[in-house]
Amino acid sequence: MPNPVTDTAAAPPALAAEHFAGKLAFETDCADVHDALERGDAGFVLLEARGPGAYARGHVPGALNLPHRAITEEALAAWPPDTLFVVYCAGPHCNGADRAALRLARLGRLVKTMPGGMAGWAAEGFPVATGQTPGSLAR
Repeated sequence: MPNPVTDTAAAPPALAAEHFAGKLAFETDCADVHDALERGDAGFVLLEARGPGAYARGHVPGALNLPHRAITEEALAAWPPDTLFVVYCAGPHCNGADRAALRLARLGRLVKTMPGGMAGWAAEGFPVATGQTPGSLAR
């Protein structure tokens, strides 16, 4: 019997593989970021794209606060051009991470978003840092 799930046919497996591989080139999730940070050499710079007040109230330990409006060539000068940035904001209801990712990409930088943002991070039960310093994951 037809239903909203089956009314539209699923994509052929090869097309689905291309789609999901492409999606992973643009996004990562909270659990993968947490795992990478716990290992101590993440291979990326984690940027919190919200303002300083939101960052101070709670952020991913180790994340640097660089609001999307402040992302400029000058602000990025400390990192080599091949640095991968992972950006996040409040969560899926917030487009700050997308705005940050767009700015980074337009500046020629490698970037992925963490779509769950702080909401996803907290939902996973991962530690949250407060204040203006990045902190680090407890070991």
